[in-house]
Amino acid sequence: MAEPPDSHLRSRRGWLFSILPGTAWEFVFLIVPFLVVIAISFLSRGEYGSVARPWTFESYKRLAGFSLFGIEMLYPVILARSIFLALATALLCALAGIPLAFFIKGCQGTPRTIALVLLTIPVWTNLLVRTYAWQLLLGPQSWISHLASTLHLIKQGQALYPGTVAVLLCLLCDYLPFAALPIYASVEKLDQTLVEAAQDLGASKLQIFRHAIYPQIRPGLWAGFLLVFLPATGQFVIPDLLGGGKTVLLGNVLQQQFGPSRDWPFGAAFTTISMLLVLGGVVLYLKFSRTEKEVA
Repeated sequence: MAEPPDSHLRSRRGWLFSILPGTAWEFVFLIVPFLVVIAISFLSRGEYGSVARPWTFESYKRLAGFSLFGIEMLYPVILARSIFLALATALLCALAGIPLAFFIKGCQGTPRTIALVLLTIPVWTNLLVRTYAWQLLLGPQSWISHLASTLHLIKQGQALYPGTVAVLLCLLCDYLPFAALPIYASVEKLDQTLVEAAQDLGASKLQIFRHAIYPQIRPGLWAGFLLVFLPATGQFVIPDLLGGGKTVLLGNVLQQQFGPSRDWPFGAAFTTISMLLVLGGVVLYLKFSRTEKEVA
């Protein structure tokens, strides 16, 4: 028996009312501010740091490395360094999160709860407190610096802080729970019979992981990768405190341009390019995952 037209109309209205609040929220607090930032990026810096006309591409030229004194690669290098450190952090967190997730799954009852609590405890602590703690752990008198000098990774008497290694270690420590928890959610639902079938067919450990384990944990793995990569790209507290001016990243440039320098057009141009790069990565991931589903 066919449903009356009124039921279809009511279901359509219900669907529209259900998505309207979220759509309005994203439009007002995400799309509109981003469009304003894009518009500011094409304006000029006025007197005393104000935003004024004329409309220009100077901010994007400066970001690309063109200046009054020729080619200056400072800002392209900072952008590339930010993307590289974010990718390295996301990759290391994903690699460390896989065995950690399997370890937590192997625990039963109370030990599993304790393991999950220990994994999330660092997130309970303020980011500044954790960062200052890393300054002590990587200082010249710390055992980590002594071990690094013993292994001839650094010169005798030097320290890992400040520097890029200190920034990367702190990023890895701070963002590991954001990668491990989605991976654990996928590992917990792992179909063990597929793993056993691959073992019975004589597959090696690498083949078992590639064909029986990875396809099942892939959603959590890529979700954790994105949850780490996106915030790590714009991080500025950690490189500011642990980089010591040697590891300037995207967030530091934005804080400088929108703060002390008051060069909002250039800061807006930097924001626009970085957002487009991040969104491009997300779009590529979504397209790649959709293609894999179609092939499957």
